[in-house]
Amino acid sequence: MSTTLTPLTTADAETLVAAARRAAQAAGVAVSVTVLDVGGHLLAFLRDDSAVLISGETSTRKAYTALQLGAPTADLVDLVKPDGPFHTLATALDRPLLFIAGGVPIHRDGKLVGAIGLGGGAPEQDHSFATAALAELAR
Repeated sequence: MSTTLTPLTTADAETLVAAARRAAQAAGVAVSVTVLDVGGHLLAFLRDDSAVLISGETSTRKAYTALQLGAPTADLVDLVKPDGPFHTLATALDRPLLFIAGGVPIHRDGKLVGAIGLGGGAPEQDHSFATAALAELAR
């Protein structure tokens, strides 16, 4: 029996942005948050007033990378280091990939439905804010 997959909605994206911001604010970090649907289209974006400007670009590229590769960017960092098996991937494609922790794919019923990316904190912080947002969405 086939079931219909529920796509990521604007309401879901708003939940993710709010939850990520709460996690970042609790840590005293100003961030940018990007949420993409499964097609890579922007569902939501927010940059805190005091977030560094580049965080907008990095949050979007992290989300895109997590979406395209179906994995958290934190899990991909070692693969693109000079001695890693995919060391040329970061520059081989004409795509906005960024291999820094903070991008996480979003799954529903085991299927990829989108991705979230955070920028503005240390990479480990951005990853933790993204995963906190996913936990909130799962409630």
